[in-house]
Amino acid sequence: MTWSAIAGLVVGSFLNVVIYRVPRGLSVVAPRSACPTCHTPIAARDNIPVISWLALHARCRSCGAAISVRYPLVEAATALAFALIAWRIGPHPQLAAYLVCGASLIALALIDVEHLRLPTRVVYVSTALVVALLLASSAWLDEWHRSVVAVLSAVVWLALFGAIHTVSPRALGLGDVRLAPLLGFALGWLSIGAVIVGFFLANLVGSVVGIALIAMHRLERRQPVPYGVFLAVGAGIAILFTVPMLSYWPALRPLLG
Repeated sequence: MTWSAIAGLVVGSFLNVVIYRVPRGLSVVAPRSACPTCHTPIAARDNIPVISWLALHARCRSCGAAISVRYPLVEAATALAFALIAWRIGPHPQLAAYLVCGASLIALALIDVEHLRLPTRVVYVSTALVVALLLASSAWLDEWHRSVVAVLSAVVWLALFGAIHTVSPRALGLGDVRLAPLLGFALGWLSIGAVIVGFFLANLVGSVVGIALIAMHRLERRQPVPYGVFLAVGAGIAILFTVPMLSYWPALRPLLG
């Protein structure tokens, strides 16, 4: 878990680049990270996750401009997510797939909050990586039934979210439909129970938050919502906590198989 958390800090630093650049159509590879105010390239000593932000007192070394707290929060959140995923999955071949999935969901959720869209560049690359890694895990473990269930789950999620989008495009965007197969595949590989829990929680969280925002007059009924956030939350909880949740009910334990 410790090494996973450290890896999460590093990946979280990269996610900050993805979150800022991808919606703006910029490359995530070049040029080097720079201060958005004075455009001075960030030195290596000022690019250490969380620590540099604290050492610089949240200010650019060159121009003194404020550095958003979002940067260390993303890095810390990714470290925590990686540690929890490592705790849940353990040192098994599929761990890499779920770390990629977790990192992707963090980036997509934050992009959706800011821009109300889920970039296909991130969705498609993430889906390809997770599917490839889980297929490799099935081959390594000789558990091909997991991949069969995962494919079926991905198809079901795509069909369900596609139908919801067709009926109510404002409630569920096309980006959410594109994300559905990734979540269906990742959850299906774990168990049918994870698929059900993830779908239920995503819609429950979305409904509760949406109703609360409307009640507080922070959201209009016809206003688009960042549903990718709710999908990420539902999937994340399902990956981490389906086993302990369903283990309390003996009748539901077969869904963990």
